[in-house]
Amino acid sequence: MSWLEAFFTGAEGTSASLVWGYWVAAILTLCIYSFLYKDNPFYKFAESLFVGIGAAYWLAMIYHNTLKPKLFIPLFPGDSGEPFLWYRIFPGILAVFMLLRFFPKLSWLSRWALAFIVGMYAAVNLTGFAQADFVEQIHATMRTPLAGGGPLALILNLIAIIGVISVLIYFFFSKEHKGALGAGAKVGIWFLMVAFGASFGYTVMGRVSLLIGRMTFLLRDWLHVID
Repeated sequence: MSWLEAFFTGAEGTSASLVWGYWVAAILTLCIYSFLYKDNPFYKFAESLFVGIGAAYWLAMIYHNTLKPKLFIPLFPGDSGEPFLWYRIFPGILAVFMLLRFFPKLSWLSRWALAFIVGMYAAVNLTGFAQADFVEQIHATMRTPLAGGGPLALILNLIAIIGVISVLIYFFFSKEHKGALGAGAKVGIWFLMVAFGASFGYTVMGRVSLLIGRMTFLLRDWLHVID
């Protein structure tokens, strides 16, 4: 099979539906990357298609995984054998309140639903975030051994402890950062910048990995230029 035949029909043994899928995916990928040149109708079309499909997909997922099993079936069990849960009507009312944002005269009722969601989310997740991001961080720092594990482990543990203490000093705003406190705050700034830089670099690496994946798809699965 020639390169031109493989380009239009796919590799040998590839189904026609898969070939058409490759073409659609490749064209949409090129439409998205066309934004690197300038904003254009092809990019807007692909962007709108992606947002529309994503919204429809998540709407279907929310209906089948949340609304149907947790609201509609408990309120209207019918012959399913599920018990009637009358108190589920309250989250249903709040859900209707959220939709009232489309009606200016009744849009103020949506604030009740938003306030309830934000308040419940904060209350339910407060303990989890505090335990994972605060208590466990302090616990890990306090039990870091200074001795044992060799010279390299000692240096790394000292760096971790100094970094935690200096960053805490930087965020101590009750006293002006002068003298020893100011020196500790400057060290904390260096640690923060290194942490932010590493986080940004990790994010860039993730995006580059996605770019490599799309380029591999275009050159291998669509154009058959590489194996």
